[in-house]
Formats: sequence, C-alpha cells, structure tokens
Amino acid sequence: MKAAVLYEAHQPLVIENVDVAKPKRREILIRTSFAGLCHSDLHFMEGLYPCPVPMILGHESSGVVEQVGEDVTYVKPGDHVVTCISVFCGQCSQCVTGHPNLCEDTEVKMLPGAARRYSMNGKVINQFANLASFGEQMLVHENAVVKIRDDMPLDKASIIGCAVITGVGAVFNNAKVEPGTDVAVIGCGGIGLSAINGAALAGAGRIIAIDTLQSKLELAQKVGATHTINASNVDPVEMVKEITGGGVHYAFEALGMKLTAEQSFYMLRPGGTATIIGMVPYGVKIELHGYDFLRERKIQGTSMGGNRFRVDMPRLIEFYRQGKLHLDHLITGRIKLSEINEGFAALKSAAPVRQLIDYAAS
Repeated sequence: MKAAVLYEAHQPLVIENVDVAKPKRREILIRTSFAGLCHSDLHFMEGLYPCPVPMILGHESSGVVEQVGEDVTYVKPGDHVVTCISVFCGQCSQCVTGHPNLCEDTEVKMLPGAARRYSMNGKVINQFANLASFGEQMLVHENAVVKIRDDMPLDKASIIGCAVITGVGAVFNNAKVEPGTDVAVIGCGGIGLSAINGAALAGAGRIIAIDTLQSKLELAQKVGATHTINASNVDPVEMVKEITGGGVHYAFEALGMKLTAEQSFYMLRPGGTATIIGMVPYGVKIELHGYDFLRERKIQGTSMGGNRFRVDMPRLIEFYRQGKLHLDHLITGRIKLSEINEGFAALKSAAPVRQLIDYAAS
C-alpha cells in the first residue's frame, strides 16, 4: 500500500510503498476512505513531541473493513467504521469505571514503537496512535473503531473521529457545561468550532468565540457562537469580562499554546473551570497565580474529550442527521495523498479548518 512516512522532524513526509501484515487475533484490516490533517500530526512533524521513526502518522479517519482476524466479533468485511485513538481493552480499571479513553492495557493500547504491523524492505515502519491513517490501509485492533450506519457520508464521519469528538466531548464529558451558563472558546479550528457547537447543544447562554482570523470567527457564528472576539487587536481576557460582567463559567483552550492556556484560566469568573484541549508543546509549563485558586477557579485537561467513542460517536452522527451538529462547515478542502505536504503547509497558515485526504482520488 502507499503511505506517507515521517523519517525525521522538520522534513517532508515521503510517499512510500509499505507492506502491511495480515490481521491477527482481534485485528481488522481497513481500506482507508478519508483522513483529516490535524495539528496533532503537525506537532510530531515539527518535533514538538517525540516519536519513534520512521512512522506513518494520521489518526482522524474513516474507512471500510476489508478483512478480520481470529475472534473478531464486532465488525465484518464491508462494515463502515470511524477510527479513534482511544483504543480500549474493556477490562482494566479505567475501562470498567467508565474511562475507556484512558485505557491502561498496553497490549491493546500499544505504546509508541511497540506495533509491528507495517514494514518496508524488512524493516519496521512505526504506527502512530495505533492507527496510521496516512496510509491506504489501516491494520488495527477491533476496539479502535466504531461501526457506523452505511448512509452516513464517510468524509463527514472521519472528522468525528478526532476534531468533533474531542471538542464536543470536552464540553459534555469533561466540563459538563450547564444550560444558561457562559462559555468562551479560544481557537476556532476544527476542535474549537466543535466545542462551540457542543456548547450550543448543551444549552449554554453566551458563547464567545476567540480567534485572530475573521473568517474563522464568521464560521463560529454559524455553529453557535453568540459573540466573537478578534484577539489580534484586543485583550481577549478583558473583552470576555466586559461581555459577561465578570468572566465565564467555562473556558476552552483549543490552540495548544502557553499564552492562551493561561488566558483561558484568567477569563473565568469565581468557581469557573478552564479545560485545556490543545496540545501544549512537550516540556512547556503553564504559569498561574496561586491566589486565583482561592476563588475556586479550576483548570483541567482532557484526553480526546473524555470520550466513550462507541457511545458518543453514534449520538453525534444522529445529531448531524437532525441538523444539530454542523460538520459541513469544518471541511475546507480535499486533497490526494500525494499532496499531503502541501496540505500541511496550508495548515500552518491557520487558514483551513479541516483538509481531508480523499483516498478514492489518490
């Protein structure tokens, strides 16, 4: 199969012919349909997070099951699926207490460098996030996918696998936004827009979108934002406090920057909660004043929106079918696998929301 391989940070991905193994026990082979270009992949390409190389990146994807291994019971060939990095065992303490996204079983949720599913010229090609969506086929554990209805468009379904489940999940599962409360979202990319949409679904009162691109702020209004702040020329913390009369109940940081993570905390009213969704670069510290915790302000992280993806994703698909979850606005382009480096160059400009690799066109 063809795949985009990362050999070294700060270097372009290389399209290679890679060998994929046959499905073993509880493994399935998927023909990839669509894969999203996500900032998380870009973090590894830019060396902000360490990873073993060579590696096939990619983690936001949809496809059709081609083969199944021994003891696979959840899917069969021909099933449409969405992938998720929250592969789970179903038996560890995290899984059985309702946190499968934090599964601790390293035989199922294999650590970086442990998988031996791809190779080239007899040498192992590492698999990112137990998925490797930047390849024409994915060999994964059956618990890395959710089966979806055949009439759900696979391009829309693919972005549910990361951006949407992370943004909406952070609102529902981590912050547990209450109806009528004030919400601020910093960063209006795929995850931030999904958090805004999620806040609207949760019945939030004022929903404040913050970005430096006017085009993304306009998109934010289409998915539920009641107010927008262009942070390129104003202090977003002061503006949020002015709009709300003191701060928001919930703030979400969807950029992965030290400054914006700190701003999300400082725009809270007493008792408020800031949720850091973005991947702040490895080793970077977030600094806050200890005094501010005396008014019960809180800051927390999230892993893929605290999802239970086999429950959450079908519900999100139903919201989409009812017109309540807006996915069409998130997809801003389709590219071939051979155009992946140009796609990531565009992503760095911050202009696109989500570009999809369309494998049927590759």
